[in-house]
Amino acid sequence: MLRPPESFLQYIWQHQLLEGDLHTVEGLPIVVERPGVLNRDAGPDFFDARIRVGETLWVGNVEVHVKASDWNAHNHSTDRAYDNVVLHVVYECDTAITLQNCHQLPTLVISQHIPQAVWDNYESLMNPPRPLAIPCEEHLPQLSSFYVSSVLERLVVERIEAKCENVRRLLSDSHNNWEQCCYWLLAHYFGGKTNGFTFELLARATDQNLLARWRDKPQRVEAILMGQAGFLEGYFSDEYPRQLQADYEALRHAARLNPIAGYLWKFFRLRPYGFPTLRISQFAQLICRSRNLFSRLLETPSAAELQQLFDVTAADYWTNHYQFDRPSPGKPKRLSTSFVDLLIINAWVPLLFEYGSQHGMQQYKDQAVSILEQLRPESNQIIRQWAAAGIRPNNAAQSQALLQLFNNYCQQHNCLHCQIGYKVIAQ
Repeated sequence: MLRPPESFLQYIWQHQLLEGDLHTVEGLPIVVERPGVLNRDAGPDFFDARIRVGETLWVGNVEVHVKASDWNAHNHSTDRAYDNVVLHVVYECDTAITLQNCHQLPTLVISQHIPQAVWDNYESLMNPPRPLAIPCEEHLPQLSSFYVSSVLERLVVERIEAKCENVRRLLSDSHNNWEQCCYWLLAHYFGGKTNGFTFELLARATDQNLLARWRDKPQRVEAILMGQAGFLEGYFSDEYPRQLQADYEALRHAARLNPIAGYLWKFFRLRPYGFPTLRISQFAQLICRSRNLFSRLLETPSAAELQQLFDVTAADYWTNHYQFDRPSPGKPKRLSTSFVDLLIINAWVPLLFEYGSQHGMQQYKDQAVSILEQLRPESNQIIRQWAAAGIRPNNAAQSQALLQLFNNYCQQHNCLHCQIGYKVIAQ
């Protein structure tokens, strides 16, 4: 059997997945009263361990290596941070280690103490049956639904906290202006994966106070956004874009507006319902819904009310168009329920959660999770893969948790830091 990675040995030691009586290489009995706290930074692998070696109780640190000689290879012999190591845990002892005080470091070889079932379970996770597979899918039927649900409860918060990084980025850029951050964040997700950052760039180039000034005239708001997006350049045959063009030009110099480059927008391989022209019109309608959108959202506690607030339809012109001067079959261009749900999941929930975190208001963090629990689970390739493996989410909180589990654990082969992975290896 090939040597395991050091991370696996750390995992075995952390969870004490060892069998049989433990002894040092010299034959002294070892009793682990406390394995220590795993250290993910520089320094020994485990702090504050309590290890009885023979008749002596040692309190200090534990270092884990694949080979004992790694101690010297990693220059621990000259690093004073390792002076308080009381036990060297290795897979293979190829040399004795002497500390700077001339005492020989007690060494435990754990290769013979790892249960075969633990080996087999670990190897099955590290070698999934096919690419992009869920490594533990064959073990999932053996886990209780209660245990899986408890893991997902923790992962949904982890997922939200990861998304809060983007919120903090926008808050920093807006000098902690929550209204501005909300405006930029919603714009980003209106653009979807393809045009998200371009839509955010449009919002940054367009003062929301200017839009608020014209909120009672949706066509004027749309004219400003279309013009700032670079979509009102050149000649148009249709009356509507000519009106938008005239409205924009009337404000452009007075408000000192500078449009972004129109070529930044992408239409290729997008479904017509996702065209940025259509999304901008819908975004304009949303802007006209409330002067202080963040405050309005903050006062909207339920998912159903949020869906109603985001239920907007593009201007009448777009009933027969997806782009200017290009007629299409007539159909009102209303934001779909699935798109609205994604806006709530990706933009509003992290913003609300971060607001609760920064203001020490747990009720807003709980409300963010509650909103996800009220939404339908997402439907995408990853969620369908979980469903095929026997785990079907009941709501968006669980589907978000499953996305976090797949992207940050399964695909990274990070099973040693996954609660489900731990259960599979230890069972």
